[in-house]
Amino acid sequence: MSELHDECGVFGIFTNDASVNIVEETYLSLYALQHRGQVGAGIAVNNNGNIIYHKDFGMIPEALPERELLRLGSGRIAIGHVKYSSGEQVDHENLAPLVMRYIKGQLALCINGALTNYHELRNDLNQGAAIFQSNGDTEVIAYLIARARINTSSIEEAVRQAVCRLNGAYALVMMSPSKLIGVRDPMGIRPLCYGKIGSSYVIASESCVFDSMGGEFIRDIQPGEMLVIDSEGVHSYTDDCGGKTALCMFEYVFFSRPDSVVDGVSVNQARQRAGKLLAKQHPVEADIVCGVPDCGIESAIGYAMESGIPYATGLIKNKYIGRAFNDRKKNSEYLMRIKLNALKNNVNGKRVIVIDDSILKGKTSRHIVELLRNAGAKEIHMRIASPPFISPCYLNSDTTSKDKLIASTKSIDEMRDYMGADSLGFLSVESMREIAKESKLGFCDACFTGNYPMDVSDTSREDKYSRKIES
Repeated sequence: MSELHDECGVFGIFTNDASVNIVEETYLSLYALQHRGQVGAGIAVNNNGNIIYHKDFGMIPEALPERELLRLGSGRIAIGHVKYSSGEQVDHENLAPLVMRYIKGQLALCINGALTNYHELRNDLNQGAAIFQSNGDTEVIAYLIARARINTSSIEEAVRQAVCRLNGAYALVMMSPSKLIGVRDPMGIRPLCYGKIGSSYVIASESCVFDSMGGEFIRDIQPGEMLVIDSEGVHSYTDDCGGKTALCMFEYVFFSRPDSVVDGVSVNQARQRAGKLLAKQHPVEADIVCGVPDCGIESAIGYAMESGIPYATGLIKNKYIGRAFNDRKKNSEYLMRIKLNALKNNVNGKRVIVIDDSILKGKTSRHIVELLRNAGAKEIHMRIASPPFISPCYLNSDTTSKDKLIASTKSIDEMRDYMGADSLGFLSVESMREIAKESKLGFCDACFTGNYPMDVSDTSREDKYSRKIES
């Protein structure tokens, strides 16, 4: 099981139909994005220019209880957010959506991403006497929009001027008094798409939202595109499109739901393809293939299909673990035992190939090997459906400094010995790029290669983990 945390999820809805309960639609849609963040959630509703919101810590039922949903009332526009954080702690001010009042009324926004020039932008705003309530990227962006709006004729132009100053990865969803706006960073590092649920237009991080709500996926928002939805329909602004693209490769490996289609590629098919390529690169004689839940399962199925070795369930995940569990840090080994267990009947006396999506520090992999050994597995062959993770991500994955990544300090043989496995094999970088070869975009694979798609050398790089990043 990967030690990565999920990305944040963003959502927005605009309707001209007064009978649509946009609070309920937003609430249920956030369930489809829950995998992208379990630290907190929030909803903001725009009722004729008056924005009412609620956000809190926890999984969606904890963060958004029914009494608060009723208080939100009704309206024509709403946005929602599920949050994960790569900081050690998250204050309530860093939860999203962020709602602010400024010269043109109210503005609400949320982001999935991280700015690499955060400190530069914040220092500039501080010089203009800005007063910050949070340590997050969202508030910096909101200030930039508010400042630009003073001298522009429309919210669209203010947003465009603001995002032109942003460096990094971001998928933004925001609402003004009369418009829903979605913006994707020029490289398309974070996913963003739009579609319809009934007669209502929707912007979301992943296409699984439309499927789960019985809606219609229309298309991915292009890298650099700003999509504006109002009472007259959908308006696309593509002046900043057409440059180099670098979709995060980990959307296919781990972050996205398997039933999503990201920039033209089925996540499920990409993961199965990774398993098939892994079987060709690292074959081994065994009795069963099993996957580490959840994100190793599709790749394990692909490995079994290619190798002809039967697929079986070898590990069981406790699915009833909420934020209170995940927030406890003191006894991580005990918590891992609560989270995973081996299925003894399937692995006892067997030569087992176990497929995981990635390895960061290696502690979880070592625990998995120990579980299977204690359950009676005769041999344990670890296969990883991505290359060795050698470099930190400065664009919003929860990865620590390079010296804490096991693949940056140990050889594959040393990693195998540390985990206690009989063998260990990783998917190659070249094969990783093949799993989503039909994608409309290029890829960011910096975590595997150290080749970042943009400059990450400013002070935000060193300070990434000392501030409470809002994603």
